[in-house]
Amino acid sequence: MGCAACVARVENSLKACKGVSAVSVSLASNSARVDYDPLVTTPADLQKAVQDAGYDMIVDGTEDEADSDAEIARQDAYRSLRKDAVLSCVLAALVMLLSMGFRDFPGKGYVLWALATPVVLWCGRRFFKAGFSAVRHGNANMDTLVALSVSISYLFSIFNLLFPQVWTSRGLEAHLYFESSTMIVAFILIGRLLEEQAKHSTTAAIRKLMGLQPKSVQARVGDVLVIKPGERLSVDGTVTEGNSYVDESMLTGEPVPALKQPGMKVYAGTINQNGSFSVRTEKVGGDTLLSAIIRMVRDAQGSKAPIQRMVDRIAAVFVPVIILLSILTLLAWILLAPGDGVTMGLLAMVTVLVIACPCSLGLATPTAIIAGIGNGASKGILIKDAESLQVARKVDAVVMDKTGTLTEGKPSVVESVWDPAITTEDDPLELNLRDVLYSLEHRSDHPLALAVCESLRGCEDLPVEDFEAVLGKGIAGKVAGTRFYVGNLELLREVLGAVPEATNPLVADSIGPWMDAGYTVTLLFDRTKVYAVLALSDELKETSVQAVKALQAKGIEIHMLTGDNEVAARHIAQATGIPHVKAHVLPQDKAEYVKKLQASGKRVAMVGDGINDSAALAQADLGIAMGTGSDIAIDTAQVTIVSSDLSKIGDLIRLSRRTVAVIRENLFWAFFYNLLAVPLAAGALYPFTGFLLNPMVAAACMALSSVCVVTNSLRLRR
Repeated sequence: MGCAACVARVENSLKACKGVSAVSVSLASNSARVDYDPLVTTPADLQKAVQDAGYDMIVDGTEDEADSDAEIARQDAYRSLRKDAVLSCVLAALVMLLSMGFRDFPGKGYVLWALATPVVLWCGRRFFKAGFSAVRHGNANMDTLVALSVSISYLFSIFNLLFPQVWTSRGLEAHLYFESSTMIVAFILIGRLLEEQAKHSTTAAIRKLMGLQPKSVQARVGDVLVIKPGERLSVDGTVTEGNSYVDESMLTGEPVPALKQPGMKVYAGTINQNGSFSVRTEKVGGDTLLSAIIRMVRDAQGSKAPIQRMVDRIAAVFVPVIILLSILTLLAWILLAPGDGVTMGLLAMVTVLVIACPCSLGLATPTAIIAGIGNGASKGILIKDAESLQVARKVDAVVMDKTGTLTEGKPSVVESVWDPAITTEDDPLELNLRDVLYSLEHRSDHPLALAVCESLRGCEDLPVEDFEAVLGKGIAGKVAGTRFYVGNLELLREVLGAVPEATNPLVADSIGPWMDAGYTVTLLFDRTKVYAVLALSDELKETSVQAVKALQAKGIEIHMLTGDNEVAARHIAQATGIPHVKAHVLPQDKAEYVKKLQASGKRVAMVGDGINDSAALAQADLGIAMGTGSDIAIDTAQVTIVSSDLSKIGDLIRLSRRTVAVIRENLFWAFFYNLLAVPLAAGALYPFTGFLLNPMVAAACMALSSVCVVTNSLRLRR
């Protein structure tokens, strides 16, 4: 694809296929994302639709094979473009030298013709092939403009060379413009060459990530692998033995290696530093976190920002309008400038065709999006689509979950009080309360449950019947015929209709002091009494206080929601400086809280890590999930912070603002260039100053405009 008009043509051809629900085509990455019903259409059908539109699409094989084929095709096309650019420059320079630097000599015109022909017909063949193919399919694009301008100047020169008397008989000179046709081809090929290099640079982030993928994996799920010092991991898994520091900077953006010990997760693409350790394989190949990140970044880079829709509408009519303006320019010169008006009109017509640049319009947004999202990925900020990147800059209120977001999400039991063992009515067998608690918590994936299980390591896992998770309150299940509950005070009051003191003063005496200290309190009870109370503490992340202050410095309002008790919530809020706090919040209440903020005119970002945050993440203008959180939260959110470092939220907002600023700069200069260049090329200044733009200069300006837009986008990589 050569310009935005090509993108529109490919998109329309794919949208016309039955079973296609959504299409996004990117000029910057030469890729298309198509959502379709495989029962109605196939990749081969999609490929045929694109071919019928005058283009081609690689769809064969797996995703990795398609990427490889596409990269080979890109390299082949680049080498061919470079050869043509070099040859055209050499021959165009000779034509220019003979035309301007030598006096007339016999046969000079034919020598110029001979030198110009390979430039026009061979080096410029891509313009004729693509341009007239588009016309044949009822379309017009950038190549059509170039093909028309080069053809007109080349054929007009041949006509003047073979039939000079047509002009000399009227007292006019039969000028040759072979230098214009050759220099147009040379300048535009140089521009395309520089443009391809710059476009390739914008995708450096995704190529770097793809380079981390192992070429082959000799492991299956469940295998235990020994990872030696300096070795790059090829699988996702859990450390079973040994410890070492692992460089995860390519995934998280964090430069300091992370200590890995038994029970901790490791990921494909990361590099083991000093020690060796064993890993139980959990994910391989396309299922690894690295593969998921690559897919997410690729999809995001191919998506379109809302601002691009306006550009697409303009691009759809841009080329036909330019062709019409060039014809009007020719007619105006013929009518208003008698004598040499035809010659001047043809030159002005060629200049208008050459100088107009839909390329810069088409590249303005996608190159910035690709560079911006790639920059985010290199910092461990995964952005799902261009719209999310554009929305982030407008956020003026951030709502944060507490556990796992502001805190480490790895609570530990710091104190506990237990009642003596009991005997159930249904089963005379004595039950160990610790076994009961362990058995219930073992069936929950909540961070508090995991912490309790860790403190009860070695306890027996008893059979549990009718297990139930009570969202925001706790869990319940039958052990040896008795229904036990594990949860907060709210669940206790709901089940017993009483406070702990009324059921077991011995156990309940510690609750007040623990809550005053900011601990989270969990109780084990049945329908008659409380049997155990545990105090859990979840440490603040090192970056939380600094991240909150940085966001507040940007004028962003910070809110904290938690299902924990009021005292624990206030304790964390005071430590971080968050003024707006709400405790005892259920999942549906979190979404409702976000709604109320939106109703007050706020652009809200929700930051969370758990299943209970997913409704609020979906409701918010921007959902941000912690990378250590649940899969549901990550799938629901528009942004994932791999390292779960809250300071990355500030980086995200700053990146969003920079990216949108670059997009606006690109679009301004693209529109401003065309609005200024086309009238200038048509000869608007000629009646006042006698100035008429040369087609060669127009070609250089057009090529430079596209290169400038892409180069401006590359600033986002810094």
